[in-house]
Amino acid sequence: MFTFFDDPALVLIGLGILSGVLSTFAYLPYIRDTTAGRTQPQRASWLIWSVLGSIAFLSQVYEGAGSSLWFAGVQVSGTVAVFLLSIRLGVGGFLKRADCAVLAAAAFGLILWYFTEDAVYALAITITISLLGGGVTVAKAYLAPESETLATWFLSFVASACAMASVGAVEPVLLAYPAYLFALNGAIVAAILLGRARLMPSRRARLRSLLLPARHRSFPQESRPRGSTGRWLPPAAG
Repeated sequence: MFTFFDDPALVLIGLGILSGVLSTFAYLPYIRDTTAGRTQPQRASWLIWSVLGSIAFLSQVYEGAGSSLWFAGVQVSGTVAVFLLSIRLGVGGFLKRADCAVLAAAAFGLILWYFTEDAVYALAITITISLLGGGVTVAKAYLAPESETLATWFLSFVASACAMASVGAVEPVLLAYPAYLFALNGAIVAAILLGRARLMPSRRARLRSLLLPARHRSFPQESRPRGSTGRWLPPAAG
């Protein structure tokens, strides 16, 4: 009997669709937490990712990507949505001197693409600059892990792995973008987990500092003078 796994083409399409579905579900909790104020996206990072992700998506289309486009398309849509939310609910600035330099480099990549008719230049510049923007979020995820949504980055990590598998061949140009996001999402997941582990001792110490005084205020009944209001007094000498 014919099964889904008997046709390699269907398997690749299925992996591509799965990567898109996982990416969709990855952004939903992030958007929810951002609107609720629990997550504060870094404006500069999401601005850079929106512009460069759009360029990467178009370059993938130009280079003939197939099933992996589901992943790239959803990633761009979700990134733009989060950036628009970050304008009002995010942290940090955008369009500073460094950000303008990033956008200028992206424009240079588009110019190279136009004159050479080779999207590889734009894709290479896009990934290189995106790594710089991603470093900001990796550092933020480690220093303030509570400001990021772990589920989003983990699902994106799995989705990027499915997108890589959906390429179905060793095609460096088509594998470059999902492989970059696989590495970036994995780094952010690791940063969040390490940041939480780093904060655990301080949180335990803070909890002890809140609980110990309450314990010390509880004394045996015989240690309190008759008629005392609860304040402990030392026993009289002799």
